[in-house]
Amino acid sequence: MSLPLTVPPPLLRLWPWLHGIGPATLRADAQAGLLGALLVLPQGIAFAALAGLPPAMGLAAAALPCAVGALGGSSRHVLTGPTNATALALGAMLVPLVAGAGGDAGLLIPLALLLTLLVGLMQTGLALARLGALANFISPAVMLGFTNGAAVLIGWYALAGLMGAEGRASPLQAWQQGLSLAALVVGGITLLAAAAGRRWWRRGPHMLAALVLAIGLAWWLGGHPLPGPALLRVGSPPSAWPQWRWPGEGAGALLALGSPLLQAALALAIVALGQSMAIAKTLAARTGDALDANRECLGQGLANLAAACSGGMVVCGSLNRSQPNLEAGARTPLAGVAAALILVVLVALGGPVLAWIPLAGVAALLLVVAWSLLDQSAWQRTWRDDRSEFGIALATFTATLLLRLEMAVLAGVMLSLVVYLYRSARPALRTMGFDRQGAGRPFVVLGTVGEPDALPPKALPECPQLKLLRMEGSVWFGAVAHVADRLRALRGAAAASPRGDPASPGAATASGGLGAPDIQRHLLVMAKSMNTIDLAAADLWETERQRRAELGGALYFHRPRPQVLDLWRRSGFLARLGEDHIFPDKRSAIATIVPQLDASVCARCTRRVFEECAMQPGAPIDAGL
Repeated sequence: MSLPLTVPPPLLRLWPWLHGIGPATLRADAQAGLLGALLVLPQGIAFAALAGLPPAMGLAAAALPCAVGALGGSSRHVLTGPTNATALALGAMLVPLVAGAGGDAGLLIPLALLLTLLVGLMQTGLALARLGALANFISPAVMLGFTNGAAVLIGWYALAGLMGAEGRASPLQAWQQGLSLAALVVGGITLLAAAAGRRWWRRGPHMLAALVLAIGLAWWLGGHPLPGPALLRVGSPPSAWPQWRWPGEGAGALLALGSPLLQAALALAIVALGQSMAIAKTLAARTGDALDANRECLGQGLANLAAACSGGMVVCGSLNRSQPNLEAGARTPLAGVAAALILVVLVALGGPVLAWIPLAGVAALLLVVAWSLLDQSAWQRTWRDDRSEFGIALATFTATLLLRLEMAVLAGVMLSLVVYLYRSARPALRTMGFDRQGAGRPFVVLGTVGEPDALPPKALPECPQLKLLRMEGSVWFGAVAHVADRLRALRGAAAASPRGDPASPGAATASGGLGAPDIQRHLLVMAKSMNTIDLAAADLWETERQRRAELGGALYFHRPRPQVLDLWRRSGFLARLGEDHIFPDKRSAIATIVPQLDASVCARCTRRVFEECAMQPGAPIDAGL
């Protein structure tokens, strides 16, 4: 049931999900928002410490920026806030920048705010310039490797939290520090409850119920302590209320940093945007939602601007909160708004209750999230369908485990671009023909030039004078060498025999009764799938035109694209080729070319591939159809 409200069309264009808002949607978003707020409480404090900043900056980054990012972006489920990747990157960059500004520790917070502001300005600028689509270079294989690698990392550190460790300790470090029996009990029961809820109550707020159970267990253990280290809890966190401040405090000393400051901001912008886009595309692939890359880039830029002006740190899409947001049943971006509002209210009013949130319970929820991110069927499908994509996914997965998350994404993107360039530099040239006689018969692929393809069953022989070739893919400077090699191979047989002497000694008898090798001096290129060319490709076709003329044949094209014709006109190639060598359909092309073939060869030919062959000299009465 929808709300009895009339939404103005401008708002619907901005937020199309408004038309589906109803009581059930609001209830689901509120439940998901509550879980998101509870999850970010310990994370905001921990990530701020990871960057060497006060806890309040981590919580402020999870409040207003979360709401702004949700409303400004295009994803219905991405929650924006502080993350481990941005916190680590920010902390690594702050230390040398503060040293370069004179080593004044008082500049740490203003510098973090200024960096956050610059990141927001850069990301917003990319969106306004409509360059956010650059994030589309993050391929599904990269997303698969990144998601599964991040899932392993989330599970690895969550396992340490389940053992009672604090901060970003590994399970080995947690073992050395000593296991906490209380943490194992609370974490284990919470893990079982969350896993059971995901199995049998998937559409309900099962993760929230599991977290409430964890709080209850922590409260009970407060009066019934177990042997060993005590159960770690969140405690009373500082205020999450936005601290409005101008991020340019101490701007004189900071701006004196110049180029290093801009370089650090650019690196952070790429890191944050790359991670956010990878997460948004992953969730969109799972839900089937459309993703507007420019809009998502704008949302992240506005979120960082909000973080800079409200006392927060650099933010981006958070994988370990966005995935639970989806799992908890969030339906619209209002879940992000709810998470921001609930966080502020909880921190302000719910300190005594929030103090009982056990870190082991949060770790248990993250383990369930990590397990849900592992996609064995996708790995099997990628291995079966495309080994190169599997290699990209595996490389990204490995990089995610061994490198920083942002570097893993960039490495995967670069590897995807290399594979794409290799593939696009090898467009296919297909030999076309027929597999039967008769009117209305379709063209079929007889093989790929340069590859040992098997002929289709009942394939008819090719015309000995006219080669039919389908060009598949763009021809650009990187592909010119590959296409030139294939065209040179096609000209080889024709060049082996001089014009007018089709019967060379030792000719194969498989040439359709000619007693001579195939001399396909004429070439008809079906260019409908040749989407674009550049100047190097225009020179390639000019060379082919000249070589065909030297052999006594000609070059023809069927349905070249308008953009291809435009370049040919500008370069003068079309004038040299002749407008009459361009055909709008195959029938008119063959009807025009066949009468121009060598009549003496046609007189001895028994192949009679085309219907027009019935009108050529020496044709049998029943030839053609």
